[in-house]
Amino acid sequence: MKSVLALLTGVLVLFLAVFSPAHAQKTKTVTISYVEWPCAVASSNLAKAVIEEKLGYKVELVSVTAAIMWQSVALGETDACVTAWLPVTHAAYLEKTRDKIEILSTLAKGARLGWVVPDYVTISSIADLPGNEAKFDSKIYGIDPGAGLMQLSEKAVKDYKLTKYTLMDGSDAVMVGALADAIRNKKWIVVTGWSPHWMFGRWQLKYLEDPKKSLGEEEVIHTIARKGLKDDMPEVHAFLSKFSYTDTSQLEKLMADNEANGNPLENAKKFMQNNKEQVEGWLK
Repeated sequence: MKSVLALLTGVLVLFLAVFSPAHAQKTKTVTISYVEWPCAVASSNLAKAVIEEKLGYKVELVSVTAAIMWQSVALGETDACVTAWLPVTHAAYLEKTRDKIEILSTLAKGARLGWVVPDYVTISSIADLPGNEAKFDSKIYGIDPGAGLMQLSEKAVKDYKLTKYTLMDGSDAVMVGALADAIRNKKWIVVTGWSPHWMFGRWQLKYLEDPKKSLGEEEVIHTIARKGLKDDMPEVHAFLSKFSYTDTSQLEKLMADNEANGNPLENAKKFMQNNKEQVEGWLK
């Protein structure tokens, strides 16, 4: 009889441990939406590594377009994203979701958008593109359609009256592939670019001047979260509110590591090992 009671007591203790509110909270999955941009991949995997290893939650990364990234957070379908470019790039998305999301940390300052060329290209401004169509094959290589950078690039095409150029839809990978091929063959090429990006560490590149400011000026990368995250997962909310890099070079280094060996989660864990004090600061 005593052994039966002991067994029942043990089962009851196990039941209470597994189904207690605290355990239920810990077994929740944190969902982070992101776009397949190198900066987003790096930061999203770093957030995943910290939340899983330090806070004990499971994290699911959800790859989507920029518009859906914002919409999914606003609708509560995902919990957060760490790739909100403001005040210009994602301004239209913020306008539509302002009342349904919370802007948390400033992840990185000093970001920017622009059109990029290899340094051997002799023009220095977007205003110099007319008349040089043949050298550029009348193409501007872009990224995924609907991205904020592409919307601004469409505006730049109009502002600078680039009627003989075609803005090419694609992806980050396609754009970088075209850039790499052009550089190998010393051809002129113009691509839609942004900083931080690992390509600036690999090749000698330059931004074309943008006198009309069609592509905006300095940008800031933010973390955004759904309304209610603070109540549902206070530890996760507190971490995301402090999650930030010391400067953009930290992010670019992480992106370069990902490009070199292709394992973003393992590189994120190495970042944690190499920056223990910084990580602990995010968790205080």
